[in-house]
Amino acid sequence: VRKELMAEAAAREKVLSMEEEDLACPDEDGASALSVSGVYFICPLTGAVVRKDQKEKHLREAILSYFSVDPVAASIMEIHTFNKDREKVRAGVETTAKYLDNIYLHPEEEKYRKIKLQNKVFQERISCLEGIHRFFQAIGFETKTLPVPGQEATEEYYVLKEEMLTRLEDLRDYKEQLLNSEPVRAQLDRQLSVFKPSPEAARFELPNDFYSLTAEEIKREQRLRTEAVEKASMLRTRAMREKEEQREMRKYNYTLLRVRFPDGYILQGTFYARELVSALYTFVREALQDDWLPFELLGPGGLKLTDENLAFNECGLVPAALLTLAWDAAVMADVQAAGEEQPASPLKPELLSRVQTLS
Repeated sequence: VRKELMAEAAAREKVLSMEEEDLACPDEDGASALSVSGVYFICPLTGAVVRKDQKEKHLREAILSYFSVDPVAASIMEIHTFNKDREKVRAGVETTAKYLDNIYLHPEEEKYRKIKLQNKVFQERISCLEGIHRFFQAIGFETKTLPVPGQEATEEYYVLKEEMLTRLEDLRDYKEQLLNSEPVRAQLDRQLSVFKPSPEAARFELPNDFYSLTAEEIKREQRLRTEAVEKASMLRTRAMREKEEQREMRKYNYTLLRVRFPDGYILQGTFYARELVSALYTFVREALQDDWLPFELLGPGGLKLTDENLAFNECGLVPAALLTLAWDAAVMADVQAAGEEQPASPLKPELLSRVQTLS
């Protein structure tokens, strides 16, 4: 048992060592030798493609710029996007909606058109949310200092402007927008690439963006595993193995996948490590001239990826993998028997027009 453990550990340490080297010094030539320069996202507001480490900054700037276009929509985007605690957002949004409902249902009641800013509920559930004050201002509230009845003291309130009483339907619409909106999410850019046939197809050099662990954290994991093996004197339990497998799966946030076609051409794209295999089938199908043609994808070792509901990290297709596309033999035989002229490549011409060479 000890020999088996030591052999397994040695193999894992070798993999970790290779990962560590890739992270620390990908290649003497630098970024030009990487399989992909990084992980990129598409901003849904501007359409700009930005690198992962610039994503949050760009989204914030895009939302703040949108205030000049639609301040209500911009403030709602700010609330849902920049407040990460979803439970706090839900509580704050629902409480705000109740304030607006009271105004809409009882417009003649002056008390509902005033919100005391130091009110405990307002402070605990609403005031803490980034963007919420801009929302109140955008929908027609203004800050006023009002006297406290029977006292010489004053307190600050949000007071709905009189003009908004003629626009109660707008107020209801703002409430619905606030309740039903979702965070603004940048879309992962697949960075679709097509390469000529190459013996280098299975060779990957990945940038740090693909790893959820830093080089230092990988070194630490390597050290901890070495120590664990040295102390091991009994077979690991199933729970121990599963825990280690889960840790392996969490090591990567993204995966770079290549699909080699029967003619040798290679289609490449970036995916989340936890995306489903179905996303890869869709990606490939969208690149085909004849997207109706049935095909199978074979993973390393020729294993068929038949369960499209599995995630890439569950299939061992992280942080990178080369897959092979195989056409449905029966359908292709029918196509050939029909004597239909087949294109030189199954890929769309616009993709082939920017074919690259793997370095």
